[in-house]
Amino acid sequence: MTEDMQLLSSAIVLGASALGAGTAMIAGLGPGIGEGICASKAVEAIGRQPEASGAVTRTMIIGDALAETTGLYALVIALLLLYANPLFSNLTALFK
Repeated sequence: MTEDMQLLSSAIVLGASALGAGTAMIAGLGPGIGEGICASKAVEAIGRQPEASGAVTRTMIIGDALAETTGLYALVIALLLLYANPLFSNLTALFK
């Protein structure tokens, strides 16, 4: 493969990695919206039954933790696509 083709293929893979990382970070919107809805419903429930605030708060925190895992997985995937890509070293070697 010629040097130009190698540079082009590396650039395409790096661009696709950046696009994939950006798309993965869109997954952070879901947990944010879900946690906001969960917190608003918990505040409503505590407002209606203040004596149940302990149980409602515990349930809300567990639900928020479960919802946040999808956002964390998306962040891990995005970081892997951006920083654990072996083509970065190949691309920098081409420019030397």
